[in-house]
Amino acid sequence: MVTGGAGFLGSFVVEALRARGCPAPVVPRSREHDLRRETDIVRLLAEARPDLIIHLAAVVGGIGANRDNPGRFFYDNLVMGAHLMEQARRHGVGKFVAVGTVCSYPKHAPVPFREADLWDGYPEETNAPYGLAKKMLLVQSQAYRAQYGFNGIFLLPVNLYGPRDSFDPATSHVIPALIKKCLDAVDAGAPEIVVWGTGKATREFLYAEDAAEGIVLAAERYDAPEPVNLGAGREIAIHDLVTLIARLTGFTGRIVWDSAKPDGQPRRMLDTSRAAQAFGFVARTPFEEGLRRTIEWYRRSRRAGV
Repeated sequence: MVTGGAGFLGSFVVEALRARGCPAPVVPRSREHDLRRETDIVRLLAEARPDLIIHLAAVVGGIGANRDNPGRFFYDNLVMGAHLMEQARRHGVGKFVAVGTVCSYPKHAPVPFREADLWDGYPEETNAPYGLAKKMLLVQSQAYRAQYGFNGIFLLPVNLYGPRDSFDPATSHVIPALIKKCLDAVDAGAPEIVVWGTGKATREFLYAEDAAEGIVLAAERYDAPEPVNLGAGREIAIHDLVTLIARLTGFTGRIVWDSAKPDGQPRRMLDTSRAAQAFGFVARTPFEEGLRRTIEWYRRSRRAGV
């Protein structure tokens, strides 16, 4: 079972499972099973009887969405994870793969972020409610392993990007937001684009297809209580990212920085050595190639009116 399997990352995880011979992973839909309701989860697990759950379902968004919806992002993500793992334990599910977020790390964690630093401070304020709600999956999985012998593992992917991402300005993350902004400006012949922040913050990005491969490898090969980072092991300043996306989309106008808007966490890059050592995961897609694929997918979607 892949919760969130119809979403951005989930669709790649489902494809990776099928490529390994799992012909029909169960993908629950919210209109039929609301994972915030324990009764819906009980019914779902009784019907599907999964032996493995990969929990990707989440309420997510960029800095603006997190700032506007802290209560919703905390509550919905917390109760989904807590109810689902509890009922997975009660229904005898063999393994639970909990997928968290890099937003759980302390705001000023040493770079690169190491799993041992996860509890050494409070997360960046704009996404702390979301990051802390997802971080509780680690606490729950370790507690359930200690008391019940439940095989739950916890993964920490960095910021994702790729085809099929959300390009809705209300919810999109930085890469799709910038791609849309640049292509809109090209189409309109606009002389400039306005970008949030100062451009000084850094981010690490992992191509969604690579992230899916890491998740499935962990499901196959990793059975320990320690959290594991999933990333590409490289960071880029937002200023350089905007310049790169402008070049790849053909936008040649002026870039205006709105420094009144927040930068978010100052730096973000993961130490990915544990994933490589524990289950052989190393990101494969070069960053510029991944951006090109994402831009081309979005261009096709725009032409198709999707």
